Amino acid sequence: MEETNSLIEQRKAKLASLRDQGMDPFKNKFAPTETCAQARQQYAEGREVALTGRITAHRDMGKSMFIDLKDQSGRLQVYAQKNVLGEESYRLFTHLDLGDFIGVRGAMFTTKTGEVSVKLHSFVILAKALRPPPAKWHGLEDTEIRYRQRYLDLLANDEVKQLFLKRSAIIREIRHFLHARGYVEVETPMMQAIPGGAAAQPFVTHHNALGCNFYLRIALELYLKRLLVGGLDRVFEIGRTFRNEGLSRKHNPEFTMLEAYQAYGDYEQMMELVQSLVCHVAQTVLGTLDIDHKDAEGKVTKTIHLSPPWKRSRYKDLIRENTGADWFDISPAERRQRAHDLGAEIARQYADFEVTGAVFEKLIEPTLIQPTFVTHLPKELVPLAKLSPEDPTTVEVFECCINGQEIAPAYTEQNEPIAQRARLEHQAGGKRQKLDEDFLVALEHGMPPAGGMGLGIDRLCMMLLGQESIRDVILFPQLKPKV
Repeated sequence: MEETNSLIEQRKAKLASLRDQGMDPFKNKFAPTETCAQARQQYAEGREVALTGRITAHRDMGKSMFIDLKDQSGRLQVYAQKNVLGEESYRLFTHLDLGDFIGVRGAMFTTKTGEVSVKLHSFVILAKALRPPPAKWHGLEDTEIRYRQRYLDLLANDEVKQLFLKRSAIIREIRHFLHARGYVEVETPMMQAIPGGAAAQPFVTHHNALGCNFYLRIALELYLKRLLVGGLDRVFEIGRTFRNEGLSRKHNPEFTMLEAYQAYGDYEQMMELVQSLVCHVAQTVLGTLDIDHKDAEGKVTKTIHLSPPWKRSRYKDLIRENTGADWFDISPAERRQRAHDLGAEIARQYADFEVTGAVFEKLIEPTLIQPTFVTHLPKELVPLAKLSPEDPTTVEVFECCINGQEIAPAYTEQNEPIAQRARLEHQAGGKRQKLDEDFLVALEHGMPPAGGMGLGIDRLCMMLLGQESIRDVILFPQLKPKV
């Protein structure tokens, strides 16, 4: 800490010296002609370029000096000579620090070692870094620093920067795919008077002007369905969603969700949509449908094969295969005991269907590494879906599981208002204040039959980018504040 403070004071002194000489680096402007990568790609001996970036390395050769200039696109070497810059400018150049931003003008050339470089003619200081870069400029490993100060992680680890650029490309391709299929992107409220569309604990906030509490949304569903009522037949939204629950390698309190709804569709069409969407994104962004996951040493631990068709399995069949063929024939008390014996965590207040759900979530879902559509879930789990005609104890629903976690649930949406009200009232335990009456009124105006699906963008990115923790695909994951 003392060493860092000393370096900061030295840099502040350099800034003061610059200002004493009539130079304020924070007031300078400079327009680059291209990026470092473009300069390298369009190399021509003697071609004049103007580049900007951060200094990430310097090598003093006495009357000449090399620096590495880095922008978002990559790195390029810059060669400075005292006899070209002049005494004063060269002295100033040699006093630049790692992390400073500069603009350079010069001519392209290749060094004797074959390094594409820029022979410096002039430069401008664009921002003075008052703090030194991480001790390990090329390879920051401290996870606490990486998550709390993501900017340092991006500076030090090029692979992390590339990962987040790919995440951006994934979201861009999701939008392109849905637009091409005629879906309209919309925006719905993040603050809601009644949180609905999922069973989750919400965050509460207070609106001063209205004098009442609002809740950060736990799902996008109920507002998007209102738009089906209003005549928008294909809608989607990509937005932040909030759940006031635990943190884990698969859970962050705020996360990015895609929800899409298609009038006159059903869960079968949503299966095709999810499968085609994920395959399109993987092929377009990554250039492959075979996704390798590697350990810290770079050894491939598993490969996820996305090539269609994806496997389909019924929920009850998976339960029977993993718990015993008689699972649904024994008593609730026996199911609870067997679930406990199998290692599932069963809370005392769990209803019978929740016991089975815990067995699936804890013991079966983690084994579904290859893409699997788990279909026909119990009706108690999904009150917003239509009953299955062949088994009224289940609903026309699937959960798409890949890499041992659910990434996309989808339904044949319930559009019968009386049945929907009854099931929501049952879920609310008779507490009418929990019902979204406006949504139910909207259904009474008539909603077309529809298919709907949600897709967790963060979990999709984990799977596609080979990451095992959700924190590694969120730029600023939620952390406990420092005291």
